[in-house]
Amino acid sequence: MATINPYLNFQGNTEEAFNFYKSVFGGEFLAVQRFKDTPEAGNLPEQDQEKLMHIALPIGHGTILMATDALESMGQRLIEGNNYNLSIQTESEAEADKLFYGLSKGGKVIVQLEKAFWGDYFGMFTDKFGINWMVNFTPN
Repeated sequence: MATINPYLNFQGNTEEAFNFYKSVFGGEFLAVQRFKDTPEAGNLPEQDQEKLMHIALPIGHGTILMATDALESMGQRLIEGNNYNLSIQTESEAEADKLFYGLSKGGKVIVQLEKAFWGDYFGMFTDKFGINWMVNFTPN
């Protein structure tokens, strides 16, 4: 069975926000990945290198709060309504395919579902109702 987690987008202050959330929820970050450590690092301006590509904080009973810095240098622009995604973690690649292609039908694919540089099977889309989704499968 797939699980759904909130995925937030911030305008450059993800680290500040997540340090605040950590002070409230407690716990430790599961992941902290910076843009300087991605294949796109060479295409980004110096001021974006330390921004967060991904951060994850468990906040209780299987729920993980995750986020990224939306970078204008990558053509990303935040407006009210696009500052979050519903992130589905699937149990198999087949389940990822089913949910990705089913939910994205009639919508707009942002990132095609495929193996990502970090090793997961990942894709993003906006459904026909304007809801932003991410589908992810992590192989064992």
